[in-house]
Amino acid sequence: MAAQAVFQVAGADAFWKFHDSAFANYRALTPANFDKWAVAAGADLAKFKAAFNDPANTKKVETDIAEGKPVGVRGTPAFLINGVFMSGAQPLPKFEAEVKKQLAAAKALIASGTPKDKVYVTLTNKNKSKSAAAAKPDKAKKRQQPVDDKTVWKVPVLETDPVKGKDTALITIVEFSEYQCPFCSRVLPTMNKIMSTYGDKVRFVWKDNPLPFHKQALPAAIFAREAGAQKGSKGFWAAHDFLFANQKDLKSPDWKAFSAKLGLDANKVMKAIESKKFEAEITAAQDLANDFGARGTPHFFVNGRRVKGAQPFPAFKSVIDEELKKAEALLKRGIKPGDIYAEATKNGKEPPPPATKDVGPPPDNAPFKGNKNAKIVIQEFSDFQCPFCGRVNGTLKQVLENFGDKVKIVWRHKPLPFHKDAPLAHEATIEAFVQKGNDGFWKFHDMLFAGQKTPGMKRPQLDTYAEKLGLDMAKFKQALDKRTHKAAVEADIASSTKGGIGGTPAFVINGYFINGAQPYGNFKKMIKLAMKDLKTGKGPNTKKAGDTKPAAAAKPSRPAPKRAPKPAPKPAPKPAPKPASADDAY
Repeated sequence: MAAQAVFQVAGADAFWKFHDSAFANYRALTPANFDKWAVAAGADLAKFKAAFNDPANTKKVETDIAEGKPVGVRGTPAFLINGVFMSGAQPLPKFEAEVKKQLAAAKALIASGTPKDKVYVTLTNKNKSKSAAAAKPDKAKKRQQPVDDKTVWKVPVLETDPVKGKDTALITIVEFSEYQCPFCSRVLPTMNKIMSTYGDKVRFVWKDNPLPFHKQALPAAIFAREAGAQKGSKGFWAAHDFLFANQKDLKSPDWKAFSAKLGLDANKVMKAIESKKFEAEITAAQDLANDFGARGTPHFFVNGRRVKGAQPFPAFKSVIDEELKKAEALLKRGIKPGDIYAEATKNGKEPPPPATKDVGPPPDNAPFKGNKNAKIVIQEFSDFQCPFCGRVNGTLKQVLENFGDKVKIVWRHKPLPFHKDAPLAHEATIEAFVQKGNDGFWKFHDMLFAGQKTPGMKRPQLDTYAEKLGLDMAKFKQALDKRTHKAAVEADIASSTKGGIGGTPAFVINGYFINGAQPYGNFKKMIKLAMKDLKTGKGPNTKKAGDTKPAAAAKPSRPAPKRAPKPAPKPAPKPAPKPASADDAY
């Protein structure tokens, strides 16, 4: 309504200026900001307020919403290109292809005598009916999503994987799942229907993928595996079914009572959960889930074909039937039933190699945690105003607890452009580091994340934090007023941008890249890879400490005092191959 009001009183140019301000500050869509952005866009404030409260303005917005529905606009963004419907944030080539198509149609109309000012109306009327029909939802397929394509993935079946069904089955369904996820529970009837429909032609392979925000998912996975250890395959699947049937009780599970109901040795169950007995098998399954892009649950592969989410029976049936025909053809070629899955997936797509980034060595005097001489260096590019950056702090604590003096975590500043309070907050932490070293930086760091939403990190709050830390307030205020450390923050941003990092949090572990607030298992995997590289001399960053002189590094504008710890110089990593793609985390 505010954007429409700006357009009403100041025209199209002002509308787009307001539009850009709103998107750049999309987390701050408040009436006060609407006034500010409207005036900045060139609108008279009094006229803007009058237009904003005009019932005709509200009606215009409501009319836009109503006009979108008949042509299939149910989500945003959605586009109509000469009446051709396009849904979602599509890549540039998709737009280019349709624009070229419409340009050709426009030229043909003009050549046949259609006036230029009638071209849009003519083409829109022609394309509108097709788009409306294509966008109209099919109720029978409302919940059904197509598989990604015909791609076959080479997903391994391990000896430690729980299996239901015969090894001679023509169809193998690998399921990455967990017990606390409601969608995993909802898909059970579909799995049962598949088994009753196809019988011995199908086998199910379970792979644990407990999600980090489901606190009881890991203990539940251990419980089921311990049931399998005590009572074999039947014991595992009995526990599997029991856990899903009692999913609501997993918020505060009574493992001893559960054990009694299933006839298990409760002491062994408790010992298994407390010692994380099956952690290696579960972590291996989680690593596979990550490698094959199965990040959510449930996630399925039908003879290597991907099916995402709790899909209805018809979605699975279409894939199963296609794969059955292929499997039967393999039987005719002489392939034994027990070898069908291996044969069907032998040429399947394998996971891409781990992503890598080259951001150069960290600054000599950057804040760090861990062993200053560690050969495994984790560079953390983070933003104090980014909510995902705060969520990963517990994971990093776990990294330090488990890897001890083998790792060093180095902080790199990356305030994102739409977080307006972040740059000065980052500069404040540098001043804390200058005055009180690592200890001062990390205490300021913790206060900023603890108060990220409330009280926030505007200038008065930064001063309050500095006072709590006992900083020299005259020096602190001078540093922030004069933007003394702005260059140091910008140097870190430039380093990340040059290395191809767009979002936060982002981590570079001896050249290996982790994008976003990933679970501990992903960090563990990359750290293990980096350790292996140090032994083999391979990988994106295999230079050992002291082999080369470190590259020049950006430093805070004010020299750090002697009491500020200064880590040993680190060598510049070899240029890392650029990955095919990596989504920004935020």
